[in-house]
Amino acid sequence: MTTVTTRTVEYPADNLTMIGHLALPADAERRPAVLIGPEGMGLSDVERRRAEALAELGYVALAFDLHGGRYLEDPEEMLARCMPLLADPDRMRGIGHAALNVLRAESRADPDRIAAVGYGTGGAVALELGRDGVDLRAIGTVNATTTGRPGEAARIRCPVWAGVGSEDPIMPPAQREAFTTEMQAAGVDWRLVVYGGALHAFHHPPVDHTVPPGVGYHPRHAQRAWRDIVALLAECLPVTD
Repeated sequence: MTTVTTRTVEYPADNLTMIGHLALPADAERRPAVLIGPEGMGLSDVERRRAEALAELGYVALAFDLHGGRYLEDPEEMLARCMPLLADPDRMRGIGHAALNVLRAESRADPDRIAAVGYGTGGAVALELGRDGVDLRAIGTVNATTTGRPGEAARIRCPVWAGVGSEDPIMPPAQREAFTTEMQAAGVDWRLVVYGGALHAFHHPPVDHTVPPGVGYHPRHAQRAWRDIVALLAECLPVTD
């Protein structure tokens, strides 16, 4: 197992000072890099550990921030911030580009080999980077089958993988259908995996605060979704590339 080093990085975005978590493999070589976006609650130890797990696999990984260093435990506060954000592609792109600039500026990261992986709101940010024409090797999202402005999906330049729970009321079948229709019409290389019996945020371990209705952890599918994301990166952004 590779020894990983980590550090906190601060950067401006969305009129806030964001606080991200950067994880680096032990050696000094330039490596492919991955952006990791969190659920609407914000950056937590869950995403920090995922960044470190990817660093163990040989990637430079940055788990980016959504709320200026805050983790929004109150569902009403979280929705009050995230719903306007999700309705504003330009704001999402601003948050994504700010984090991407930090990752590209890291000397260990290969700026020409970057993927974006996101969960919930963080997944929507990853998709908006693609719709903005960013040169990414892959986009992976979990419970973020969000659609964009008409025609802009044609600017996505990489494979898109999406995972969603079959019982997710926040990303229901009609939303999934709209997403796949958008991807197909744009000629995107896309995949959708529906995890049977899973709710929204099925990948996120239980938390000790109130969560919105329709949210629930599914440990077996959480492991499967992580393996699927790692496989996506191995295919599209191999460490030995």
